[in-house]
Amino acid sequence: MFRDAQGLELTCASATAAAAYDHTIDGYLLNRFNVSQRLKSCLAEDPDFCMAHVLRSAFSMMSFNETNVDFARTSLAKAQTLAPRTSPREQAHVAALSHWISGEHDRTLAAWSAIATQWPHDILAFRMHHLLGFWCGRPELLFAQAETTLSHYGRELPAYGTVLACRAFAHEECGSYLIAENCAREAIAIDATDVWATHALAHVFEMQGRRAEGIAFLSAMEPHWEGGNNLLHHLWWHRALYHIERAEFDETLRLYDDRFRDLNSITTTAMPDLYIDIQNAASALWRLERQGIDVGDRWQEIAAKAQPRIGDCRNPFTLPHWVLALARAGHHAEAVHFIKGMEDFVLRNVGDLSPLVRTIALPLCKAILAQADGRSREAIDLMRPVLPTMHRLGGSHAQQDLLEQMFLSFAESAGSDADQTLILERIRGRRALPPERSIGWREAARSH
Repeated sequence: MFRDAQGLELTCASATAAAAYDHTIDGYLLNRFNVSQRLKSCLAEDPDFCMAHVLRSAFSMMSFNETNVDFARTSLAKAQTLAPRTSPREQAHVAALSHWISGEHDRTLAAWSAIATQWPHDILAFRMHHLLGFWCGRPELLFAQAETTLSHYGRELPAYGTVLACRAFAHEECGSYLIAENCAREAIAIDATDVWATHALAHVFEMQGRRAEGIAFLSAMEPHWEGGNNLLHHLWWHRALYHIERAEFDETLRLYDDRFRDLNSITTTAMPDLYIDIQNAASALWRLERQGIDVGDRWQEIAAKAQPRIGDCRNPFTLPHWVLALARAGHHAEAVHFIKGMEDFVLRNVGDLSPLVRTIALPLCKAILAQADGRSREAIDLMRPVLPTMHRLGGSHAQQDLLEQMFLSFAESAGSDADQTLILERIRGRRALPPERSIGWREAARSH
């Protein structure tokens, strides 16, 4: 019997294969760009390693790209043939993955939570629950699971820093900024290359308006990011947000071109339309234009990548960003076609995803297109009913702020004081930072 680094039973052919599996898990936990290569080495050691095939399927799903789902199914099918000779824990992972591929996110989250609860040191189940729970807009689940899991961990365990980093992010999203900061700093002290811990602290700075501190912190941490994946782009996006708040727009555009939308970087060329990168780019450009900044032809580059993603709703939060890029690039017909693809997806009844797209993402995307056509009143009428549920699309408070600012912008265009008051009251009631301290909200807040 072989065991992983957490002491859990692994059904594999050799200690070398088990070590290669641990190396792959480490790469995933620490957001390393070469994690796929690590997994290939693991499978080369043991082609019939069930959990390695689970990882291969899961990594495909983590792209939130419909074109990769068939590969995920193929890998899952291989894992299913191997599962009968594995442990109950490994079999539970196979079952959880089948729910994810089917778009049944609630069942997936429940399955991973059950694994992490029965086997508290299963760091893979814990981390994947954290990932999907975030993209389902369920920070309370992240919070609860982090507290449960942490009670079974100590500093002597190799994944302790990962648990701390996830706990930090969960607390930040639930508004517990002091706990979040303390956990993030402890995780960084354990391993300065843990970019998820760095990411959690960047969020704390954003939510508390500590922009100068955030810029200095991310600049100081950057030397530790060698070999990181696209999460690095997101960290540079966070730094760009600090600069936007300080009206340092030239620096924001420099970060856009040279960091988080660097088209020549190895991470961008490997995945030029990765969901998080599209979100970063579109939200930054929209914020800049709202401040009167000319962003040149940057919208065109994003919009050009939308066509292959028509009908791909695996990450619903990205959908408004695609339509926004098409609308801002002046591609009205393509935006209409993109929305039609969303409507067709809804009819496929894909697990929990279809109702989410129908009730939230579609109204948002139609509102964006209506605003682009000059129909501001229609835009706010479409968007107003979904304000209380937008968080279910996923995304952090910092990311959801784009959608909330858009509603304010639509209300301003329509001349609707009532809707401006509505969204400002919502912001004031839900955030620690008053809108008067945020550049996108300041002017409206002074008059409402």
